[in-house]
Amino acid sequence: MTRLLHTGDTHIGYRQYNEPARRQDFLDAFQQVVRDAIDENVDAVVHAGDLFHDRRPDLVDLLGTIGVLRDLDAADIPFLAVVGNHETKRDAQWLDLFESLGYAERLGDDPRVVGDVAVYGLDFVPRSRRDDLEYDFATHDADHATLVTHGLFQPFDHGDWDAREVLAEASVDLDAMLLGDNHAPGQERLEPDDDGVDAWVTYCGSTERASADEREDRGYNLVAFEDSGPDGVHITRRSLPTREFRFIDVELQAGEGVERVNEQVTQYDLSDAVAVVTITGAGERVAPAQVEERMREQGALVARVNDRREFDAADGEVDVSFADPDEAVRERVRELGLSEAARSLDETVRASKTPDSRVTEDVEQRVRDLVEDGDPSAFQPVSDVSETTAARTGTAAEKLADDDEDAAADTDTVDDATGDSAEAADDDSAEETTTAGRGGDPEAGQDGGQPEATAEDSEQGQSQGSLGDFA
Repeated sequence: MTRLLHTGDTHIGYRQYNEPARRQDFLDAFQQVVRDAIDENVDAVVHAGDLFHDRRPDLVDLLGTIGVLRDLDAADIPFLAVVGNHETKRDAQWLDLFESLGYAERLGDDPRVVGDVAVYGLDFVPRSRRDDLEYDFATHDADHATLVTHGLFQPFDHGDWDAREVLAEASVDLDAMLLGDNHAPGQERLEPDDDGVDAWVTYCGSTERASADEREDRGYNLVAFEDSGPDGVHITRRSLPTREFRFIDVELQAGEGVERVNEQVTQYDLSDAVAVVTITGAGERVAPAQVEERMREQGALVARVNDRREFDAADGEVDVSFADPDEAVRERVRELGLSEAARSLDETVRASKTPDSRVTEDVEQRVRDLVEDGDPSAFQPVSDVSETTAARTGTAAEKLADDDEDAAADTDTVDDATGDSAEAADDDSAEETTTAGRGGDPEAGQDGGQPEATAEDSEQGQSQGSLGDFA
């Protein structure tokens, strides 16, 4: 029997809520995974991508990661991994650095045999490049075979990549796909169809909460390969001890307000926890600052208030509070009645978990995808906005036409500053033949179809002491 510890989406270096302690939490979670691997004496640790939150991790994050991998190496347990979309670089990857130090192995289309399992890898590939993929893997003589990869796969929610298609087109029979990118754990058995596919597909989930939407326990998978075929694959979920998140949901009734919210808050132990209050229902307006102050008095490390209710601007005077400026921005964006395309770009620039260093590339890729889809309705503003708002926003097509010269000038400025224009990127990609494993395109897009993230989820500290491009 061969046992693999399947982990991923560790997002080391993420300074969530701009809180240094949260940055340490992400490294600590990875450290705990490795400790468990050593205690369980697994045959290998496989990482399904997004080891780092950003493609330019700070020196402290690199050193911390090397320290953890050194412990695994001392226990003679190999660390096998693929590159995720958050950490992907245009040239050599950080995983290559760790491989050169002897602490990791980057998986590809040649099998890495562990016990009686042939392990293959496929780095993250943007949607626009997947049609060029050739799932051509080298043959093996092991009893089992598995593919480790990163992306949002069907049949799971938000999937934009068909796992059954990958399995059907692969040149070798695979018993399982060990996945990363979706932070929610899950597993499915794909039953035989006309394509002959019969395999397990499973997400290990993230090791720390990268969003307040991730309420379930964090953890990893233990995957045991025993008898031949998918029937011999057994997947067990293990939870990790992580920092406490206190989710306080308050539904207000008519006439209730901040006093009722604070009453609910006082019923929780918030010591060193990330406290998130979500307000729904009716009732009076609530100034987030008053609630966050109460949470901090109770020892919360981080205090956040999300008011899901909508108020009519004509309902009287409003107390202005800057305790949650992100919510004010979200409300204003909703009022603008932007088109689907504009909202998508706003999500990428302002509210997603896309690292700062990738925003320009991801916006560029998203625009290409929208244009290629050829759906004019995506560029129309929503129909239920006021006449004043509609007149002010217009359609995206009109705005683009009016601002064409300015946009072109802005693009030229950005290209001159970075030395990396879209045209140059297209020329480079045209010369490449994208194949499975390391042959995949090194560029990465935004995690498509993820649950909507709040703006505070994208807060990060400034990158200081970064090694930059090591190659």
